[in-house]
Amino acid sequence: MTSWTALADITPAIALGPLDGRYRGAVAPLVDHLSEAALNRARVHVEVEWVIHLTDQGAVPGTSPLTDAEKSYLRNVVETFAADEIAELAETERVTVHDVKAVEYFLKKRLERAPATLGADTQLPALSELVHFACTSEDINNLSYSVMVRGAVEDVWLPSASALVGQIGDMAKANASQPMLSRTHGQTATPTTLGKELAVLAHRLGRQLMRVRNQEFLGKINGATGTYGAHVAAVPDTDWVAVSKSFVEHLGLTWNPLTTQIESHDWQAELYADMARFNRILHNLATDVWTYISLGYFAQVRGQGTVGSSTMPHKVNPIRFENAEANLEISCALLDTLGATLVTSRMQRDLTDSTSQRNIGPAFGHSLLAIANVAKGLDGLDVNPSRLDEDLDANWEVLGEPIQSAMRAAGIAGTPGMENPYERLKDLTRGRRIGADDVTVFIKTLGLPADVEERLVKLTPASYTGLAEDLVAYLGK
Repeated sequence: MTSWTALADITPAIALGPLDGRYRGAVAPLVDHLSEAALNRARVHVEVEWVIHLTDQGAVPGTSPLTDAEKSYLRNVVETFAADEIAELAETERVTVHDVKAVEYFLKKRLERAPATLGADTQLPALSELVHFACTSEDINNLSYSVMVRGAVEDVWLPSASALVGQIGDMAKANASQPMLSRTHGQTATPTTLGKELAVLAHRLGRQLMRVRNQEFLGKINGATGTYGAHVAAVPDTDWVAVSKSFVEHLGLTWNPLTTQIESHDWQAELYADMARFNRILHNLATDVWTYISLGYFAQVRGQGTVGSSTMPHKVNPIRFENAEANLEISCALLDTLGATLVTSRMQRDLTDSTSQRNIGPAFGHSLLAIANVAKGLDGLDVNPSRLDEDLDANWEVLGEPIQSAMRAAGIAGTPGMENPYERLKDLTRGRRIGADDVTVFIKTLGLPADVEERLVKLTPASYTGLAEDLVAYLGK
């Protein structure tokens, strides 16, 4: 099938939107799936397959199955749909002032021209009225959007998102044992490992990818109000429900048996909610990594040939993550709007979905751009262990938690003098900076059992990471 990603003839400086201008290179793969041209190609695809299906099924008396050559001829119309065909359709639509009707006329012309390629005995010219037979525009549009969105998800968005989650997972495993000071509510807290915190984010993102992978893409072809009225009136003896179901499934979609004029779009709302949730978790990662960079936990060293600041030569700004934040927010706004708008249609039909669905491309595009930026940003980071260790060593007060927990356990086991452990540690640590010597002296005055005292005296902020390293192994399970 012809790809249009190389047809980037829009001058970036005059493009109205950044996805078709400044950032076109990052989102170009979506053009083959979610552009206006892709919509028209998908419509041609659905119309072609409907003609083939009707003849294969013998649904309309007087027709017979197409030959392999005739099927190849029709399907080649889709395969070779490119710049000239896009222009022809646009010219036809200027006359019809109706996009789907323009597609119908476009395909009928191809049937009429078939003898020049297939010979005078081809039946295709006689079948021109099978094009769009018993269809309302929404029969073609809903199937086209399902095919388009499925392609965009499976061929573009999911591979990029999955690669990013894999990249984060690899970073988590590589840093599973790297101690890191935690911060809850912005305050120093129980140490963890850098790998475990990255694993949490990779796990969250991976769950959303699983939901997207399991998404159903629904479709219908049942007429102007979902009753098969025209179908039955024209050919009452055909099992139109069976023909409809088999056709939708032939396109690789899930058949929706109950609709109004429109397929209800609920599947789209489900998909966009999952994608938006992925976006928001990724936004969380971007802000966390940005913060770790500001703390010096990461150094931006690779692939950073850009100017960081126009006036401060020392700066390497975390622009990849900041750019990702903004694009994720825009994508979520569009996805949320699509999900809210598409599930509502006045009675049997209104056209709010028509305009809304033309914004699916930008919603995907801003998410894809953010994914690319986060991937590039992460690829340019090196962990700075000395800074992580420095932060840990400056915050010995975090050992107040394990000491008071050990005192509680010892008291329950019958060791005397273990009363009020929380309050005693609060007096030692709250509002004060303490060091290793302060902690050691305090532990040795408590009267703990010898083995417990020895264990606590050996404890440092860097070694107080619990099972964090081991937990990283659960990633992907």
